[in-house]
Parts: sequence; structure tokens; C-alpha cells
Amino acid sequence: MTEVPPARTPEEVRRVLAEQIGSGRLRPGQRLGAERALAAELGVSRATLRQALAVLEEGGVVRRVPGRGGGTFVAKGKIERDLSRIVGVPALLRSQGVVAGTRVLSARLAEADDVTAQALRARPGELVIDLVRIRLADGSPFSLEHARFPARRFPGLLELPLGGSVYELIEEHFGAEPTEAVERIEVVLASADEAAILDIEPGAPLMAITRTTTDTDGEPMEFSRDLFRADRTRIVVRTEGGASRPVPGRARVVELHAQAAG
Repeated sequence: MTEVPPARTPEEVRRVLAEQIGSGRLRPGQRLGAERALAAELGVSRATLRQALAVLEEGGVVRRVPGRGGGTFVAKGKIERDLSRIVGVPALLRSQGVVAGTRVLSARLAEADDVTAQALRARPGELVIDLVRIRLADGSPFSLEHARFPARRFPGLLELPLGGSVYELIEEHFGAEPTEAVERIEVVLASADEAAILDIEPGAPLMAITRTTTDTDGEPMEFSRDLFRADRTRIVVRTEGGASRPVPGRARVVELHAQAAG
């Protein structure tokens, strides 16, 4: 009589799937297949498979999409944003093996509002270059950027290709290099328009980063507010030095806030 192997537990199924994902056999964004077929392949009941998938979904390893055309997909990995470095999003993504892309939504001259003018040390109403872009990671929306630059400092910037790093353009054409940045981080909820642009559900959490960047002379060169998908972003902060001495280099201020739905 053939001995029947013991049935797998949900935890054992979770480990099998996690190992397949971790080894690259199942790739980020890949659909796991029909539930019935996957359960048969693993030799378990659909109830056991669902329990394992629920744990993986809770841990952010997979995501389940309801409805026709939905299913269970391997979650896309998080992008680490290191606050100890000033680097453009394209370089950030490339450094982590992610294909970077950009969609320019608008690029124009506009009058600075009071907040922008204060950040850029300009007069209210002074012209700024107003740039709104969607950043893509492996072809899917990753962040929504709204950056403003002093027009008097960077004449002709709008005539340059704005699909890559503006930092690199400014350094190449105007000789200005970002040296220090102050960033304030809030957790906000996506509006309907933001959700449509970033391909997420309305009310999903976003990391809103308001940044003022200065050059080697301490002059402001950028004021921006960027929205990053919280499900695809991890913030990294590196600290050096002892408690009794200041940290050398590019000091930054990081503030974390939570904003309730209103």
C-alpha cells in the first residue's frame, strides 16, 4: 500500500511560494495563475492556498486584484530612497536595477506663490519654471513630481529635454550643483486624480516629500513637492558621527507626519 504524504500546511505553502519569489522563479508583477491550477500544482486544497496567499498579501509579498482580469500577482519590489544622498530619480532607479521612465505632464513659466517664493528667496509673483512629471519604475507609475526652479537663474531650461535628470541638465548647462537639501516627509492619502495618475486606489497612502535644494553657494535652486507610492517606496536614513559632535556633510531635516482623511 502506497503511503500518502502528509498534507501541506498553509505555512509550508507560504514558504514554497516565498522561496520561488525570492529566487526569481516568480518575477515582480507576474501573475501566479488560476487558483485552482496553482492549488493542484502545490498539491493542496484551495482553502489552504488561500490562507497562504492571505499571509503573503499581508506581508506585501503578493497583491490580489479582484474582478475579471484580476488574480494574484507578485508584488513589485520597493525602491529605497536614501535621504543621505542628493540624486535624481532616474539615477536612483538605475542604481537599483530598475528601468527608469518619465512622462512630462506640464512644463511652463508661472508666477511664484508665497510658499514657493519664500523657499526660493524670490519675490511673490516672480517667474519660476514649473515642471510636473510622472516617474516610472519598470514601466509603472512610481511618483508624481511638482518641481519649481527660479527662471532668472536657469534661462532656457524649458527648451532642454526634461525627461531625464534636471539636476544633470542644470549642472551641465548652468554650472550649478545641488549640495544640500531639506526634506519634510508626510503620509497623505491619494486624491482621485492622484490615484488615477499613479495607478492606485483613491485613499491609498502616499509619501509626500517637500524639498528645498541649495547649491554650493547656499542659494536655493529647487523647491518641489513629490508624491511617492508608499507601497513601492522605502525611506533610508544614514547617520554618522557621535552624539557629541555634528554630522559632517549634507545635513538634512526629516519630519514625519500623518494626515487623516478629511
